[in-house]
Amino acid sequence: MKILVAEDDNIARLVLESALRKLGHEPVAARDGNEAWSLFCAAPGRVIVSDWMMPGLDGLELCRRVRAHKTDYVYFILLTSLSANTENRHAAVEAGVDDFLSKPIDQQELWMRLRVAERILQFTTQVRELESFLPICGYCKKIRDDSNYWQQVESYFKQKQGTQFSHSVCPDCMERVIRPQLAALGLDLDQAKKVSPQK
Repeated sequence: MKILVAEDDNIARLVLESALRKLGHEPVAARDGNEAWSLFCAAPGRVIVSDWMMPGLDGLELCRRVRAHKTDYVYFILLTSLSANTENRHAAVEAGVDDFLSKPIDQQELWMRLRVAERILQFTTQVRELESFLPICGYCKKIRDDSNYWQQVESYFKQKQGTQFSHSVCPDCMERVIRPQLAALGLDLDQAKKVSPQK
């Protein structure tokens, strides 16, 4: 798995990169939060391991930007010192951080966090795939919404996207449905077109 690493301490960054490679992952290293943000924007990954305190853009602000970015869900692990208190951790969770790792990095702890990240990302992918299905009645073409309510296609899209519909009849339905109905009434569509006033 490709993992973005944001760490301003050169030695800590090299140690983390080495640990990730040993676990079979592909680290993409950034020397600070600004570089990490640029790398993320260029090629969004699904996992970020970031130091908390960095010059310029710190780990919390990086996380906030990632959360505001329209992309697939990103699992964000924040590196903390043992002195990080509960209040600070609450602030980190509010910023969107998923998990914490204490420094210095323990490879077994890192492995466990990444296994959790893989499971969470797999679930988010499955949820997104399920949400992409649109339940529609094969007969009347009504759509079932999130509240298990069946509504007309037009109403559904107007509510979800503000889309307005204009109604017409396609050529296939004109020949298959309208023309036979008019013929059953003794009317001819071509003659009706000739006598109707032109606008």
